[in-house]
Amino acid sequence: MIKKTLCFSNPAYLSLKDAQLVIKLPEVEKADNLTEEFKIATETTRPIEDIGVVILDHKQITITSGAIEALLENNCAVISCNSNHMPVGLLLPLVGNTTQNERFRDQIDASLPLRKQLWQQTIQFKIRNQAAVLNECSNAGIKCMQIWANEVKSGDSENLEARAAVYYWKGLFGHIPGFIRGREGVPPNNLLNYGYAILRAVIARSLVASGLLPTLGIHHHNRYNAYCLADDIMEPYRPYVDRLVYDITEQYGVDVELSKDVKAELLSIPTLDVVIGGKRSPLMIAAAQTTASLYKCFSGELRKIVYPEM
Repeated sequence: MIKKTLCFSNPAYLSLKDAQLVIKLPEVEKADNLTEEFKIATETTRPIEDIGVVILDHKQITITSGAIEALLENNCAVISCNSNHMPVGLLLPLVGNTTQNERFRDQIDASLPLRKQLWQQTIQFKIRNQAAVLNECSNAGIKCMQIWANEVKSGDSENLEARAAVYYWKGLFGHIPGFIRGREGVPPNNLLNYGYAILRAVIARSLVASGLLPTLGIHHHNRYNAYCLADDIMEPYRPYVDRLVYDITEQYGVDVELSKDVKAELLSIPTLDVVIGGKRSPLMIAAAQTTASLYKCFSGELRKIVYPEM
């Protein structure tokens, strides 16, 4: 079942009742001239089991401990945003799989050659998906991208990921004055940052559900990064966000801001159609297939990660 993504951008009271997330409006709850019947009628409820991602994007949101507990028990990712409406925190359950101890050990014991091979596969899929986006959205040739993808070695020792990225961003958004891909750059960097944060939460959630530690990466190893593995596994999925952002800039212009309508489009990321294993699937479901295959690589059942192809 496809889980829902809920984004709260206005003041709200979030609580739990009968396995439902109860959503109340503070201005209604505080009003003295309204009847209890009217207040109850304005409440909104959502089944906890149907929710996959919750985004808290307002300082005047109150959420109860019971609601947080229920969300985490159902493997929901809870994202908190800062004053600039950019995601800054991610809350995930500690336990997401019944054989988690065994899976942690398999992940920790994974050999360096295996991790290098998995990173090689990851970068190959990323570059190929980037090439597909370029082919659809720009006049830039993609033959060099295809060659680089085929030439990626174990561990990407020649850093072809970086070479491809320079060519890719120039081809995709090179028409935008001053565009350089970065967290603080000109639009649509703001959209890319927001979209990647949602994607990261989806991947991290799937990793936890597969009984893996999002902290222990196959390539990323920043000691201050709690989601190194999520950052690794999301790489081939990034081009799906890039394509969506490109379409948004075509619709709203290159100086697009993170408006309510734009956020609504970015919140569709978990349900984007992708092709994985020759079959069409929502991105959130595909992420679960990817992380499940990753564990099988750690346990010795598989030798290749299952990634989507554009």
